[in-house]
Amino acid sequence: MFMFKPFEEMHEKDYQAVGFKSGLEIHQQLFTDKKLFCRCPAGRYSDDYDAEILRHMRPTLSELGEYDGTALMEFKTRKEIIYQINRETVCTYEMDDTPPFELNEQALDNALAIAMLYNCVLVDELHIARKQYLDGSIPTGFQRTTIVGVDGAIPYKDRMIHIIQLGLEEDACREVSDAGHRRVYITDRLGMPLIETVTAPEMKTPQEVAEVAQMLRRLVRSTGRVRTGIGAARQDVNVSVTGGTRIEIKGVSRIPLIPLLTYNEAMRQWNLLRLRDELNKRGITAETCKGHHENVNKLLRKTRFYPISQAIAGGMDVHGVVLQGFRGLLRWQTQTDTYFAREISDRVRVIACLTTLPNIVHSDSPGETLASSEWLNLRKILNATEDDTLVLVWGPPADAEMGAREIIIRAREATIGIPSETRQALEDGTNGFERILPGPDRMYPDTDLPPKRITVDRIERIRATLPQPVWEREAWYQSLALPQDTIKPLACSPYATIFARAVKEWGVAPGLAAVILTHYPKRLHKKSFETQQLTPDFMAALLQAIASGKLYKEGVLLAMEKWLLDQEMMWESWQTPLPAEDLENALKDAMKLLSTVSSTEIAARWRWLMGHMMDLYAGRTDASQLAARVKKMV
Repeated sequence: MFMFKPFEEMHEKDYQAVGFKSGLEIHQQLFTDKKLFCRCPAGRYSDDYDAEILRHMRPTLSELGEYDGTALMEFKTRKEIIYQINRETVCTYEMDDTPPFELNEQALDNALAIAMLYNCVLVDELHIARKQYLDGSIPTGFQRTTIVGVDGAIPYKDRMIHIIQLGLEEDACREVSDAGHRRVYITDRLGMPLIETVTAPEMKTPQEVAEVAQMLRRLVRSTGRVRTGIGAARQDVNVSVTGGTRIEIKGVSRIPLIPLLTYNEAMRQWNLLRLRDELNKRGITAETCKGHHENVNKLLRKTRFYPISQAIAGGMDVHGVVLQGFRGLLRWQTQTDTYFAREISDRVRVIACLTTLPNIVHSDSPGETLASSEWLNLRKILNATEDDTLVLVWGPPADAEMGAREIIIRAREATIGIPSETRQALEDGTNGFERILPGPDRMYPDTDLPPKRITVDRIERIRATLPQPVWEREAWYQSLALPQDTIKPLACSPYATIFARAVKEWGVAPGLAAVILTHYPKRLHKKSFETQQLTPDFMAALLQAIASGKLYKEGVLLAMEKWLLDQEMMWESWQTPLPAEDLENALKDAMKLLSTVSSTEIAARWRWLMGHMMDLYAGRTDASQLAARVKKMV
């Protein structure tokens, strides 16, 4: 039977053996002045707030009279939601106290442009829907969303990756904290326009998932229509293996984390399927799976296990849960250094709101928790056999009882295989339970907003502004033999159009132009300059000055620094080439100073003289010609 190898040892054939497949849902903020359905400013982040609002969320029936499973799960948590609001970035619309404004036209243009780059079939009429969110991340309890394009595709390796749809929707709040029954959000990004790119599950290895994510990131950034920086883009990754089900890993903050995360999820599903088979061999199925629980405070009142003794002293309850026939299975490996007990602990943490860890202990690891005599007494009291596993959970009375019920539910799910879940990406490359995977019952039409026609004129106007696809740019850059570390950054850079003009129209050397447009801003950023002030117009003027001989390449970085320090100064006025006569006089003066240098070595004297001259006249003379002149003089 196939066994998972360590991440570094897995190959494509190994992923084929388990039937690995994955797709992406990429959420990317659009660059707009205002939010999507109100006129509050977009992109103003701040941890300052003027007021707090408390809300409790309740599920509502869908159009077909059904409750969404995720909404019911969230309702069980009995969370109180606190919203921290700033009067400058939030209005009554976001609090559901006034109807929405009409859809932001700038956001729609941006979304349509990106859908065209994906080669999507554009819808000719937008219909706004409401999508339930009972985790509290949106104060109204629903997100307004619409589909802009469908059935797109982008080239990847020797095949196409299909884009199922591109959606346009509102962003949610930023989470500040989540402990116990209290969750706190700040509302600064709430309502900002967001696109959701959904790919088909056509990536065959974890590395392919990351590569496609990077390709999509570069493609949307090349338009200049999206926001960049921390939090502006978030990836959800869908993963499944043969015999498994689609699992959505939420909130992957960085693309380099994707390979390890998807590997661990594939491993988790494969191992859960093996766990199901082991349970079935033991005669435990969904129909025969049995478990029960009861309060065991009296039995453990004198325990020396600190978490439980403190819980009882604090007036909390401890419930003992019997999982019949599960002996040894809570130590069944799921992910890297992770076991089935974690699946149970996560459910207890999220649904019963027992967020202080450890929140459970179990008899499959007896030496780490209670005394042996205590486990024996628990087996007697709970009528458990040697083939059963005991699990203890503690907390406030209602939470402890809820946790005990969830332990039995999760154990029963193990007999079926892999429950459909949304899981949270963790920094160590593993993932944890977040909520039940939402179903179609969470969506219903929005009656506050009418349909909106997408006209042919609008489409043609936007199409005329589209950039060349990044893969075409990269192919051209490869043919120019640009430095490899400039190709991908330049392809999605706002300076890409300037590069093309510099090479084709102004005659600037391609390698020099590429380095100036990609490396130099990074160098200046490391020196704490605000490089967003290096506008395309300024960079174009810089390259034109090089092409016309008004600026030598050695002076480019200095010119950029001077510009960032004082944009009122015209750099052309002090960066003009040094006349030949002035250069000769400067060399003569430098030779007089050279006489004070103690070293008699020619190489040392040459380095001193070159350094002195470049300090004074960098960018005003050609460095290679100066070097030749200095060589003759020393």
